[in-house]
Amino acid sequence: MERHVLESLLIGDDEASVVALAALRSGAPYSVEERVQPTGAHAGVFGRRLQRMRMHGFEPLGLERAVQLIREYGLPVRSALIDPGNRTRFTLLFLTEDGSALVACASWPLPLVARKPPL
Repeated sequence: MERHVLESLLIGDDEASVVALAALRSGAPYSVEERVQPTGAHAGVFGRRLQRMRMHGFEPLGLERAVQLIREYGLPVRSALIDPGNRTRFTLLFLTEDGSALVACASWPLPLVARKPPL
């Protein structure tokens, strides 16, 4: 998928989409999976990752909403990854099977460093 096509899918004003669009526009490398996965596979895996991240004090931007949107979408999705060379932020996109629309977007900073729990 060409960069400008992927950029055109990021029309939402949610914080994760804004972060993803800025990364693409700054030239960050990206990849789009060729194969699609059933909704349950992605929602299950990323639902568990969300739980584990929260157990360690992380709150990944948009991941809870992404899991919800993938479940609601109910059809197979294709994933895309924006992973800047400087490894400062990991951004995950979920696209429709044909790649024509964004289903959900999530992002979190790297490296993952646990925050101290509140007293």
